[in-house]
Amino acid sequence: MELRPYQEEAKRAVFESWEAGTLRTLLVLPTGCGKTIVFAKITEDCVRRGDRVLILAHRGELLHQAADKLQQATGLRCAVEKAEETCLGSWYRVTVGSVQSLMREKRLGQFPPGYFSTIIIDEAHHCLSEGYQRVLEHFPNAKVLGVTATPDRGDMRNLGEFFQSLAYEYSLPRAIREGYLSPIKALTIPLKLDLSGVGIQTGDFKAGEISTALDPYLHQIAEEMGRYCRDRKTVVFLPLVKTSQKFRDILNEAGFQAAEVNGESGDRAEVLADFEAGRYNVLCNSMLLTEGWDCPSVDCVVVLRPTKVRSLYCQMVGRGTRLAPGKDHLLLLDFLWHTERHELCHPASLICESEEVAKKMTENLEEAAGCPVDLEEAEHQASEDVVAQREEALAKKLSEMKRRKRALVDPLQFEMSIQAEDLSGYVPAFGWEMAPPSDGQKSALEKLGILPDEIDNAGKASLLLDRLHKRKEEGLTTPKQIRFLEQRGFQHVGTWRFEAARTLIDRIAGNGWRIPAGIRPQEYVPE
Repeated sequence: MELRPYQEEAKRAVFESWEAGTLRTLLVLPTGCGKTIVFAKITEDCVRRGDRVLILAHRGELLHQAADKLQQATGLRCAVEKAEETCLGSWYRVTVGSVQSLMREKRLGQFPPGYFSTIIIDEAHHCLSEGYQRVLEHFPNAKVLGVTATPDRGDMRNLGEFFQSLAYEYSLPRAIREGYLSPIKALTIPLKLDLSGVGIQTGDFKAGEISTALDPYLHQIAEEMGRYCRDRKTVVFLPLVKTSQKFRDILNEAGFQAAEVNGESGDRAEVLADFEAGRYNVLCNSMLLTEGWDCPSVDCVVVLRPTKVRSLYCQMVGRGTRLAPGKDHLLLLDFLWHTERHELCHPASLICESEEVAKKMTENLEEAAGCPVDLEEAEHQASEDVVAQREEALAKKLSEMKRRKRALVDPLQFEMSIQAEDLSGYVPAFGWEMAPPSDGQKSALEKLGILPDEIDNAGKASLLLDRLHKRKEEGLTTPKQIRFLEQRGFQHVGTWRFEAARTLIDRIAGNGWRIPAGIRPQEYVPE
C-alpha cells in the first residue's frame, strides 16, 4: 500500500525524532486522514529493524481495527494481549494490547522491562490516565509514539508532560485544501439553548445536566433539522442514551427515518449497516460513534452534546469529513448555546489555531445565522478582522512608544510588520517552552534589536530568534530598520529587503532626517 505524501512525511518525521534521541513523540492527524495506516507502516519498519512492537488502545474496536489495517497494509499479523489471550510465547513481533488488561499488576509483571522496543498509543489523548502510565513506566526504555486527532491546547499542554516533542502535525485546513477531506460548511441555527445552569465535571459539562437542559428544545431542533437535513445523511451526537432514544422518536414523528445505537444495542452492527445502506437517514447516538466508526457518506453532523474539549469535538465532526462519491461538503449544524462562565467548542475550534481568530470567527458566524458558510472562507475573514483590530491596537501602542523613545523594537510591532501569524498566536505546549526566557535568549534578542521584556516564555523567545536568524540569511529588514521607518509612517517594512530599507534610510539621513520630497510613506513601495 502506497502512502500519501503527507503520510510519508509523517512516517519520516517520527523516525527522525526517535533517531535524534527523543524517545516519546506525538503524531497529529485529523480524523479521516489514515492515522492507522501511518502507524501500521511505522510498525512495519520497526519490525524490519528487529523491534518488538506493542500497539496500545483503550477499546476493543480500536484494537481490531489496528490489527486489520496492519495486515491489509503490511501483511503482518499480530498477537493479542486482552482478556484470556496473551502474546507471551508467540512468534509474532507485533502485539495489539488492551490497556485495561495490560495494566493489571500480575499480568504486567510477566513481561521483562525490555520486552517491547516500541510502543504505539492509538488515541493518545487518553494516555495520561493511571492505567496507561502504569504500562508505559513498566517499559521505560521503549520508543513511544502517540497518535491522535487534532488536540486542543489544554490537551497539548497536558500531553507535553509526557511526550517530549511533536514529530508531525497535518492540519484540517491543509487536508481539505489538498483534497483528502471534505470541505465543511457551518450553519449557525438561531435557536438559543440555555446551558448556564449546567455544571462541570472532570473538565467538561455534566452529561446528565446537559440532557435536562436540552430536553425542552428537542422538538424545535427537529423542526430546524427538517429545514436543512431532509436530503442528507446525518449523525446526531447527544449526551445520554435516553435523550438519544427520545430524539430518535421525535425525528421519526417529524418524518425522518431515524435510528439509534448505544453500547447496549444488540443489533448495533445491523443498524449501522442499514444506515450505511441508506435505510435510515439519521443516526442518533450518545457519544458511542466518536472513535472507531467510519461511514464516508455522512454529509451532515449535528452536535447536541456541547463540549469544552476540542479533541472530542473534532472526533464528532470527523465522522463526516471523509470523502465519498457525490458528496461536495459536510454540513455542520451549530446552535447558539448560552453559557455564563465556560467557553465551549464551535466550528471555529476545528480550523483556527489562534483563540483570538476563533472568537472573532464565532461572532461572524452567529451574525450570519441561517446561512451555510464555508469554514476556510470564514477563517480567512476572521483572520483579516483580527489583523485589522491588532493594527488599530498597534497604532495606539506605537504612538505611546514614540513618546517613550525606546531604542529596541517591541515584539508585537515586529510580528505585525512581518505578518507572522505563528508568532503572534503562539502558545507554548511542552515543558521547556513554558519556562521563562533564559538570560542568553534575552541578551541575543537585545543584540538583534528586540525588546525582550514582553516575551514571557522560552518557546516564544526561541521562535523569535530562529525567525530573526532566518530573516538575516534571506536578506530581509532588521527590527531597527522596521522601527525607524514605521515610526515615520511607512507600512509593513518587515516585508521589505534589507538593502531597500538601508537605501531609503540613507536618503532620509542625507535629507537632514526628513522624508525626501515626492515620497509618501503611506503609499511607498520599494522597488
